Amino acid sequence: MSNSTPATDNEKKKIKGGKSQCLPSRVLHIRQIPSDVTGAEVIALGLPFGKVTNFLMLKGKGQAFLEMASTEAAVSMVNYYTPAAPHLHNRPVYIQYSNYKELKTENPHNQARPQAALQGVNAVQHGSLAITSALDGEGGLLPSQGSVLRIVVENVFYPITLEMLYQIFSKFGYVLKIVMFNKNNQFQALLQYADAMNAYYAKMSLDGHSIYAGCCTLRIDFSKLTSLKVKYNNDKSRDFTRIDLPSGDGQRILDASLAAAFATQNTIFPPYPGTAGFAQPLGFPQGAGLSVPAVPGALGSLAVTPSAVSGQIPGVTGIPGNSVLLVSNLNPEAITPYGLFILFGVYGNVHRVKIMFKKRGIALVQMADANQAQLAINHLNGQRLYGRVMHTTLSKYQTIQLPREGQEDKGLTKDYSNSPLHRFKNPGSKNSQNIFPPSATLHLSNIPPSVTVDDLKNLFASKGSTVKAFKFFQKDCKMGLIQLGSVEEAVHALIELHNHDFGENQHLRVSFSKSTI
Repeated sequence: MSNSTPATDNEKKKIKGGKSQCLPSRVLHIRQIPSDVTGAEVIALGLPFGKVTNFLMLKGKGQAFLEMASTEAAVSMVNYYTPAAPHLHNRPVYIQYSNYKELKTENPHNQARPQAALQGVNAVQHGSLAITSALDGEGGLLPSQGSVLRIVVENVFYPITLEMLYQIFSKFGYVLKIVMFNKNNQFQALLQYADAMNAYYAKMSLDGHSIYAGCCTLRIDFSKLTSLKVKYNNDKSRDFTRIDLPSGDGQRILDASLAAAFATQNTIFPPYPGTAGFAQPLGFPQGAGLSVPAVPGALGSLAVTPSAVSGQIPGVTGIPGNSVLLVSNLNPEAITPYGLFILFGVYGNVHRVKIMFKKRGIALVQMADANQAQLAINHLNGQRLYGRVMHTTLSKYQTIQLPREGQEDKGLTKDYSNSPLHRFKNPGSKNSQNIFPPSATLHLSNIPPSVTVDDLKNLFASKGSTVKAFKFFQKDCKMGLIQLGSVEEAVHALIELHNHDFGENQHLRVSFSKSTI
């Protein structure tokens, strides 16, 4: 594709005619972009959904083309932004699928600055918060704003709590302080992040979206304040770095368990190793009366629907600091307690698993501690498992009760607290330094010398995997990498083959890898 002919006649007709009739493509067409918007700001719209692999800005026409790494990521992005168009410089921009299946930018001179922006943003995407100097030519990724956001909630039909704001906004990085108040008969809040980058992505991703379906809409701007001063820790204000602050006169202090959990935020919410502090999708469980998207990789709907049972809308029910996870939208025909134990065991030591007796698509998973529970949420929420998009969040339960003697359970509750398969028995071991999100490439170790490449390929193929590539490590033939057809295939293979017995007490170890072959 030449940048001198960026839009075909069909594409031009579509721009005039409104909605796109295109089939899903990993190339997205963005229109009505204000003239003062930088390429980096447009690229940032795609960041929460995956890697942006190419970019073309048509400055004079207010249009751009964005190429995502996968069609799945592009579908997630379109599905997320279609109900509520994202705003750039306070004006809505519109996103649709392009006719193009990939972008080819043939004129390197005109594209130098956007490509510099793309390189810089992708440096951020790969876990580095250091913005490369290449961004200077594009005017910088962050238009010099600070780390404090001003949040106005419009159409407040249901109560908004400090805990709720904390749970929503902490998905994008460390929240240091929150102050809530009413001004001009509007609910407002000021929220300070540890890093300006996190504030920027939170604004880009959440502005214009509703916490509850049809109401409680977030309007987010950068505050002129550079830091917040919080005098009291209570239900209207909170400094998460100071547990010693008084509650103030006549104001309810936070629930004791929440206060303790918030005070130790640094251990509860570890730095997410993915995109610039992004946690995985904002997903809330169906069981709690909240709706979640059915697309992997989407940020997740904040929309909440009234509970069919009580007629009331519950608040955010998960307790920060809790180690019990609520896992929903599971495939009841395929899921087992052992499968959940192995999968969640990649991110911590699983003590107990309970699949609900009457609702087989919902399970509870109890991790060893809150840190491991949050790690599992970060990596597994929104992941496809047995054909369904799994939703993972904190449960309101503090522990999983084992069935009483004689109680019908059908083997749906299992205690794994003394399992020899725990990966993190020794604090500070190499296992805790090699934790990666689900990937199509698996790391294999403890391979016996007698096992060949064909043996391993056949083993994985026998479990329904499509083996794309395999290689042994040069320095250690007990280890290797195997690349499968998709991330979902790799998840299934890990569940099936971790601890596979080769005989003579030699068991295969399987983990997700950050590498590709």
